[in-house]
Amino acid sequence: MTTDMRSTARRPEVPLTVVESGPESGRVALVLHGGGGPVTVAGIADHLSRTMRALTPTHPGWNGTERPDWLVDVAALADVYLDLLAAGGHEDVLLVGSSIGGWIAAEMAARAEPGRIGGLVIIDGVGIEVAAHPIRDFFALDARGVAEYSYHEPERFYVDPATLAEEQIALRMGNMASLRVLAGDPYMHDPTLDARLPAITAPTLVLWGESDRIATSGYGRALAQRIPGSRFEVILRAGHLPQLERPEATFGAIESFVAGL
Repeated sequence: MTTDMRSTARRPEVPLTVVESGPESGRVALVLHGGGGPVTVAGIADHLSRTMRALTPTHPGWNGTERPDWLVDVAALADVYLDLLAAGGHEDVLLVGSSIGGWIAAEMAARAEPGRIGGLVIIDGVGIEVAAHPIRDFFALDARGVAEYSYHEPERFYVDPATLAEEQIALRMGNMASLRVLAGDPYMHDPTLDARLPAITAPTLVLWGESDRIATSGYGRALAQRIPGSRFEVILRAGHLPQLERPEATFGAIESFVAGL
């Protein structure tokens, strides 16, 4: 079910498109996508919805949705989603984020009030600067380069832009423009986040594709080391989106983590 929601608790009204699935009662999972849009985390949401209520928002500005002019950074978007959880009265939430969604999730967990977040899963997330492991300049890559750096088996996922319909191209360009606004400068990180990660108290799993060349596993380990008590796991034969290349391994790792919460 797709629902139009509005986050209003602490800032101007923000229209949100949220796909809801799973049982009406029980634990809630908030699943946050990366630059590729909601389709990149649809499998995670579908899997989680077997045992809990999965909420999958489309970030404002993606897939043709509205982005208010003042919503220009990840920290602001994190507050929007915290407002959404507060408005729904959701507590002990499982927070799952992929790529930039992992950055949003980390921001949320670092600033959430006690009891709001019950578990955090970051999948090949970004958000901090690691000098020894710089994040690849995503905006400088063409479609072939994105596939080469993002996937263990790039030929499985490369799509020739010449085969896309005009509407698909327009949506991709709109998504890229929104990504630039939220994460283009400073590039893919918030200089203040590093110092705030130790404030995260929720149990945390950091999952990483071993073949990710957008943000390498070395970057992932550095990110995990900054979150107290977090667990770092590598998904073999997968890149930046292990939930697409190795869904069984990714879902299994999440299931094991959730079972221990």
